Amino acid sequence: MSATGIDAIAFYVPNLYVSMDHLAEVRGIPAEKLKKGLGLKKMAVPNIGEDAATFAANALLNLITQNNIDPNEIGRVYLGTESAIDGSKPTATYAVEIIEKELAKTYGERSFKNCDILDMTFACVGAVDALHNSIDWVKQNANRKAVVIASDLSKYDINSTGEYTQGAGAVALLVSHNPSILEINSVWGIASKSEGDFFKPRRIFKKAELLKAVFKDLNLNTSEEKINEFMASSDSEFWSDSNDIVEVFKEEPVFDGQFSNACYNDRITEALAHFKTQKDINFSNDWHKIVFHLPYAFHGRRIIFDNWLQWLKASNTYEKLENEIGRLEDSDKKEWSKKAYKSQLYSNFVNSKIAQGEYASSEIGNMYTASIFMSLLSLLSDSYNNNIDLSRKTIGFIAYGSGSKSKVFEGVVKENWSSKVSLIKLFETLNQRASIDVDTYENIHRSKIETPIHNGSKISLDFIEREKTNYGLRRYSVK
Repeated sequence: MSATGIDAIAFYVPNLYVSMDHLAEVRGIPAEKLKKGLGLKKMAVPNIGEDAATFAANALLNLITQNNIDPNEIGRVYLGTESAIDGSKPTATYAVEIIEKELAKTYGERSFKNCDILDMTFACVGAVDALHNSIDWVKQNANRKAVVIASDLSKYDINSTGEYTQGAGAVALLVSHNPSILEINSVWGIASKSEGDFFKPRRIFKKAELLKAVFKDLNLNTSEEKINEFMASSDSEFWSDSNDIVEVFKEEPVFDGQFSNACYNDRITEALAHFKTQKDINFSNDWHKIVFHLPYAFHGRRIIFDNWLQWLKASNTYEKLENEIGRLEDSDKKEWSKKAYKSQLYSNFVNSKIAQGEYASSEIGNMYTASIFMSLLSLLSDSYNNNIDLSRKTIGFIAYGSGSKSKVFEGVVKENWSSKVSLIKLFETLNQRASIDVDTYENIHRSKIETPIHNGSKISLDFIEREKTNYGLRRYSVK
């Protein structure tokens, strides 16, 4: 059976960003705390009219045009996202519809007609699920090709602890036989446990209570009779609705940062152990590079530390750490761990195995499902730009999604990888984005701006239908 894996890769990141220097100044905290502590430099901000569908469509269009892919040959487009724009109609269908129309002159009408289109959702690991599933499907037939897209908007409440980590964008992958970039091996380590570390619930409000609060602030009669009379006679589409409650969906999550870190650590430890039961491996030695899901740029180096210590203990390298910082038995455990984290030995491990995958995250922020693939793209692009040959090197992938699940897998870089990566120009594109001030960012965040900043993106939301039979259906356009 021929090898399967990633044959081509493309991305899209919004053209707007906020500098951490500016955001930290307005929030009254030291910028170096964010930059040196978390690795944060810039935060990608979606323009007006941009969402998970436009990100996905832009990444898909870039994938096809940069690599001369005939969409008629694509058998499936699977989208991993936790920023779906509809509770029923897959976001992937919107993205494919946009691109299908754009490519009609070149590839004919409905070039994705025989394509299986689907969304997959499991927080930040959903696109890895889509990749896992698509690889298994491609393996069944030598002629099969699939596209996996990871597209998301990371949005937190203003002034919350997660605000600085926000980001947005998409990465698209072509999965095929005899891939040019990365051959993905068949062993997958998996660990799952239902947790409530991060989720986006439907917030429920009683309409009568909302009205009572409004009437009270306006010094009006707040009796139940008066409120019921108002709702019965109102011409407002909102208040006259027969449902007694209002369900509100927000992109901003409910989350517990420390608990989520603990879940991340526990799941990846379990998934690594599961991987090891299937393959005899020395993770530290056998993986030339390690790519992570990155909620913020330096998260991978923090979350793998405990496992790194265990890897050291299983090798003859542990003595080197003790020679540098002393023995654990002779120290306070917490203080010893701090010394170990700051040790030259761990710094060497981070710089040699992890750091290249962090660079793009520092410039973009959290991309949820797309973060792990952007980390891969960061590694590949930096290596290409610096003439570092990754051919035949093994890359380990450590993925995590809240709720919670981890998947661990590995891939071998192909000899032709640089020819495909040369087309992408990741860091050149990131350097061409437009900076916006914090006031503009906050107005975008609060939906107080209606027209795009700096002319907007190539693909954007045109309007939302209001007729009864298609109410809420989103319509997109391409410039």
